Amino acid sequence: MTRFRRTLRQTFTIARRDFIATVFTPIFLLFLFAPVIMGSFGAIGGMGAASVSGGAQDKTRIIAIVPAGTARPITQADAGLRALFRDEEAPPALTTVAPAADPAAQARAAFETKDVDASAVLYGPLDAPQILYGPRGRRSADYLGVLAQTTLAAQNLGGALPAIAATKTPVTRSTTSVGGQHQSAFFAVFGIFFLTLFLSGQVVGTMAEERNNKVIEVLAAAVPLESVFFGKLIGMFGVAVLFVAFWGTVVSQITTLMPAGAAAALGDLTPAVGGPTFALLFAAYFSMAYLLLGSVFLGVGAQASTMREIQMLSLPITILQVAMFGLSSAAVSRPGSWIATAAELFPLSSPFAMAGRAANSPELWPHVAALAWQALWVTIFITVGARLFRRGVLQSGSARPFWRRKAKATA
Repeated sequence: MTRFRRTLRQTFTIARRDFIATVFTPIFLLFLFAPVIMGSFGAIGGMGAASVSGGAQDKTRIIAIVPAGTARPITQADAGLRALFRDEEAPPALTTVAPAADPAAQARAAFETKDVDASAVLYGPLDAPQILYGPRGRRSADYLGVLAQTTLAAQNLGGALPAIAATKTPVTRSTTSVGGQHQSAFFAVFGIFFLTLFLSGQVVGTMAEERNNKVIEVLAAAVPLESVFFGKLIGMFGVAVLFVAFWGTVVSQITTLMPAGAAAALGDLTPAVGGPTFALLFAAYFSMAYLLLGSVFLGVGAQASTMREIQMLSLPITILQVAMFGLSSAAVSRPGSWIATAAELFPLSSPFAMAGRAANSPELWPHVAALAWQALWVTIFITVGARLFRRGVLQSGSARPFWRRKAKATA
């Protein structure tokens, strides 16, 4: 058996050992369904926030202090303008009030009433209205200004604006839009960031327990330490692939139940390289992002001997991942700029930025070079991590480089 085949066999033996030890445990089911648990807590919090927001929205009003003859036209104009807004974007409900002896004082008093929360109040003639608004009522004040203008135009035209019969024809693009490509790029970056944030952090603690019970010393004596590191990384990557495959299958079935409008909106998210090619590149870049970050985390986590030290490493690890996400997000929003080039060349951000580039640019040859570049850095990180572990933890010094071993064997 050649040296390469023996090393490869030892690596996959370690990978199979870690994969089985992780997957065939009851705790793995809790990890597998962790998104459901987190989603449940998020849904509960979201429903609570929506209930509070909805209760406050029901009490919010925009008020128009106008004579009785203007109340009906302004209400009709409000109904026409309000049809242009989505429900969540519509201004507060309109309330018309007859003017008192002092409309200015009446408008200011509307903000003090306990029955409703006045967002903005209009009074005075429609050609020169006075509009008061609260701390968060600037858009409501703008709406009241447009409402006064529309009502005055309708009155000047005899009571109503002329009706038109517009012909609306939907058009389907034959090519991808620039906005759709940028959105696809951002979702690609965010998808890899979310998956690596959720999955790669577990690599940090893979060696802490084996350091405490001295298993790592037995493994290091039996196989090269680089094979131990790479095998553990591949084993945990197998766990990540199982997790992604499970939830990818679930999500793919959920999308079939989406309404037609949502499906049409997703249809515009077409990457520049095409759907099938983009799916392959996304899988490749997720793999490289996991291996790159995992190799760094494995090397750093191997220096920790207790769970307290591992917990202290969690914050800088999270900060590093968020920094890579921020750099890559800036890169995909400015394709071809210096920041995009820097993000594509920096090893830890390269998978994120190149996944975004696949959505923005149809060129394929840069991806071959990028994947080779990232694989090189995975090897470097694993080698450096193993040497630091050998020297700092096992206290056995650095291994002799291969060229020295070869020279010694020749001599």
